[in-house]
Amino acid sequence: EEQERLLQGKPDQPQNPKVLRIAIIGAPNAGKSTLSNQLLGRKVFAVSKKVHTTRCKAQGVATYEDTQLIILDTPGLTSPFKAKRHRLDEAMLMDPWDSMELADLVLVLVDVSDHWTRNSLSREVLQCLSQFPQIPSVLVLNKVDLLKKKFILLELVTELTEGIVNGKKLQVRSVFNHNSSSSAKSLQEISQASPPENRAPGSRCLQETASAPEGSHLDINCDVRAFESGVVTEEPQELKCCEPSDTKNRKGWPGFREIFMLAAVHGEEVDTLKQYLLTQAKPGPWEFHSGVLTSQSPQEIGNNIIREKILEYLPLEVPYGVTQVTEMWEEGPCGELLIVQNLVVPRKSHMAMLIGRGGSVISRIAQEAGQDLMNVFLCEVRLKLKVEMKS
Repeated sequence: EEQERLLQGKPDQPQNPKVLRIAIIGAPNAGKSTLSNQLLGRKVFAVSKKVHTTRCKAQGVATYEDTQLIILDTPGLTSPFKAKRHRLDEAMLMDPWDSMELADLVLVLVDVSDHWTRNSLSREVLQCLSQFPQIPSVLVLNKVDLLKKKFILLELVTELTEGIVNGKKLQVRSVFNHNSSSSAKSLQEISQASPPENRAPGSRCLQETASAPEGSHLDINCDVRAFESGVVTEEPQELKCCEPSDTKNRKGWPGFREIFMLAAVHGEEVDTLKQYLLTQAKPGPWEFHSGVLTSQSPQEIGNNIIREKILEYLPLEVPYGVTQVTEMWEEGPCGELLIVQNLVVPRKSHMAMLIGRGGSVISRIAQEAGQDLMNVFLCEVRLKLKVEMKS
């Protein structure tokens, strides 16, 4: 009731409000929901190692003094074929595009630990960017803590930006670091002439010095020296609008304004990104009351967190066939939240896997989901899960 009242009521506008709507897009499982939770400072969006944990666009709201950041956490951009394979709603194909239409700035998240996909942006991401070239975009390289050879980040930056950042060419030169623990004899150092006055205070992007903390640059484990600002004579280049058909042979996008490197799951350098986002906010009325953390209803949050645990503990494609039916959602006599939910599965074998030997799997799912829900709602939660076959 309190959440509904805050969502329907008028926002408590400050004297000079500022707002920024941020769309976070990327391939499935790039870490979009994890980053969203870190920016919000609390777990609101479901997170799982499996793809397509997020099933619909949801808004998170982070309010700092007179500035409101509205985070549009979207499903991973995917193809119709993959959507059918994972039994995804048709809305999941459209939600990321709808979020782009609402956004003032877009964060493109790339999982650098995935060597199969990290060297190029997906066709769906490139189509999204080419459809909305007027929206400022920022490249965020995520999971850098999982990358043993940090100099690979240099190659990724060049490929994913097509050698252009903020309208200027990146300068690439070979260097040899005698003190490097890396076995590579010839590394690359990239520098970029981006005017310092255009950057956020404390923003650690491509002009970092070697004193920056881990996660923000390439001076990690002494693999290579950090990015340094250089002098590049090339004039800023105007980004030409790319037709969707042009994305077939593309690997990167030359329209990124900034590049950030972080480890969202540990919160490394998330504050740096947050400070940058706050500087990009423009004068405008708030859309939400300062007490709102998400546009989702409590029931939607509950369903998403329970599904997160189901995805975590069931193998392969099995969890995508589970249907959740809430039987009870009410407040108990002592203020506790009572939830009873039926998990409907299509096959007997799926039921056996979900229940587990002696009920071990379903008990673990209920225990972990209940704990997460207590952390979200800040009250005691009694969660009961039942498994049944689809009739």
